[in-house]
Amino acid sequence: MEELILKNRLRSARSRRHISQGELAQLVGVSRQTICSIENYQFCPSARLALLLCIALEQPFETLFYFEDPDQPEA
Repeated sequence: MEELILKNRLRSARSRRHISQGELAQLVGVSRQTICSIENYQFCPSARLALLLCIALEQPFETLFYFEDPDQPEA
């Protein structure tokens, strides 16, 4: 089985709501650097943090987070 990579649409969801990385970080109780690391796929959030991000951005989990399909080319 190929390695599944958890991707996210955090940056676009945050942008649509006009929320900065710092504002989102404050809403969920982490640093701005943590938000940046999640958006750049350098850090995989815990289930708790992922759900807090979904609540803060008013997005369902499956909309905000997804596994990259290794057989599908990136758009």
